[in-house]
Amino acid sequence: MRFVALAAIAGTALLGACSNEPKYEFAEGACYFVATPDNAPPRLQKIADNQPQLEQCAARLEEMRLRFLRMGGSNQEIAGAYQGRFIFVDREGVKIGKSLNGSRFFAMARTGDGRLAIPGAIQRDETGRPIAIAADPAAK
Repeated sequence: MRFVALAAIAGTALLGACSNEPKYEFAEGACYFVATPDNAPPRLQKIADNQPQLEQCAARLEEMRLRFLRMGGSNQEIAGAYQGRFIFVDREGVKIGKSLNGSRFFAMARTGDGRLAIPGAIQRDETGRPIAIAADPAAK
C-alpha cells in the first residue's frame, strides 16, 4: 500500500516537472501583459503596479485592449497575468486560468452597455440578454 502511494506521488511530481510552459516570477500587486512574439516563448511585460485585486488588473488589460482596437488593431483577445493567475480578456468578458494553455474559468461578463461585471450582478431581460441600467440622475 505504501509503495502505491509513493508511486502516485512520484508520478504526479514527474508530470508537473515535464510541463513545457515557461515559469514566471510575479511581483506582489503587479499587473502584466503577456506578449507572444513570433517563434519565441511568451514573456511578461509589466503594465501597472499596486493593483490590489485581480479585477483591477483585468480593467487595465481591458483598457489596453480597447486602445489597441481604437488604433486600428484587430485582435479581440488580450492575455495578462496577476500574482500567478493568467487573465484572458475578450469581447465576451474575462476568464482566468492557472496556465496559458490550460482550462479557463469565467470571472466577469459584459453588461448590456459593454462594462465588465461579476456574472451574478448582471440584470437580464426575459430572453436572457443583459440589460444596461443607468443610475437615476435625480437620486444625486
